[in-house]
Amino acid sequence: MRNFKPDATGPLEGLRILDMTRVVAGNELTVILADFGADVIKIETPGKGDDLRNWKTEGISTHWKVYSRNKRSLTLNLRDDKAKEIFVKLIETADAVVENYRPGTMEKMGFGPDRLHEINPKLVLVRISGWGQDGMYQHKPGFGTLIEAMSGFAASNGFEDRPPVLPAFAMADMIAGLTGASAILAAIRHVEVNGGKGQVIDLPLFDPLFSIQGPLAANYKVTGKVPSRMGSRFTMAAPRNAYQCKDGKWVALSASTQGMWEQFARSIDQEDLIEDARFKTNSDRLKNVDELDEIVGAFMATQNREFILDHFDKAGITVGPICDIEDLMDHPYIKDREIIVEVPDEELGTLPMHTVTARLSETPGEFRRPAPKLGEHNAEILGEFGVDAAALADLEKDGVI
Repeated sequence: MRNFKPDATGPLEGLRILDMTRVVAGNELTVILADFGADVIKIETPGKGDDLRNWKTEGISTHWKVYSRNKRSLTLNLRDDKAKEIFVKLIETADAVVENYRPGTMEKMGFGPDRLHEINPKLVLVRISGWGQDGMYQHKPGFGTLIEAMSGFAASNGFEDRPPVLPAFAMADMIAGLTGASAILAAIRHVEVNGGKGQVIDLPLFDPLFSIQGPLAANYKVTGKVPSRMGSRFTMAAPRNAYQCKDGKWVALSASTQGMWEQFARSIDQEDLIEDARFKTNSDRLKNVDELDEIVGAFMATQNREFILDHFDKAGITVGPICDIEDLMDHPYIKDREIIVEVPDEELGTLPMHTVTARLSETPGEFRRPAPKLGEHNAEILGEFGVDAAALADLEKDGVI
């Protein structure tokens, strides 16, 4: 079990990030920073908190526990003038603010970019939205599902003879969070190293999801064709697909180089395929991919998955298992690398979650604290600004925190 280390430091120690976001994208962005030592303060509405707290599995808010680890929770009713005074003090000490309100909401609260930079000229403001801070869609709802639909992803995902397929998880949000983590550090570096001013990062969900689809627009320009859904095939190389084994389990094959294809043909004792005009070059294989998949699939179906994996591993062929989470929980690779770690949990005793995803040799990320209860750190954070117990009680009574 991986224990929490409250005193652990990291390469981002000394950075203070105010996280005003709700649900996924912002929490993904800030948990990356928190894992590496940044002081991430979740600013939440009193009595309600981040909506991620209510995403529950069997009554347990697993999303909250995983994506709010290493953070502190402060409740602030930002409609209240006293809360706004506290917020100003926080801004003065912060390196960055991350928010995902509808465009214009921060301005209505009195904390648009101009006001924030008046308080703290070096502040970095990250503004997460569905479609961006300007443009014709700026006020449209920004749920990830809409972005996954419009970005081209759903249209290309699935099988040609079936409907488009949306992802089964918050893909657009997660990718925006990953993108935002690097953007915020670039902007902070500009302040710290180049002596630059603070700035605004416009981070819509749409742009990062569109960008990871590769040369989608360039290919359309060159070919004039809209790519069809291909299931598990790949537009650039063959064979590449998912194949079912004799025992009903599945494997994935990617023979995406000429050498790998030729070695694969030899490993299934069908060396004649190498000179077969249908499969001689990658272009030939792509043109005749249905026939090729039939041949590959027929071989896979002759043996159980364990045999298939062992056979191709010895032959140096890139075949791997298609795993579900049950497979992964006990997989030797997962255990060897500690990719899933058990951490202490108040409700469940321990809770498995992904480890810190980038492994720094000198300043690794660490588990410093579990995801906080709503307002758990009110006294701790406000105490840093001289708020004593009596003043804290008054703030609670008045609904400020």
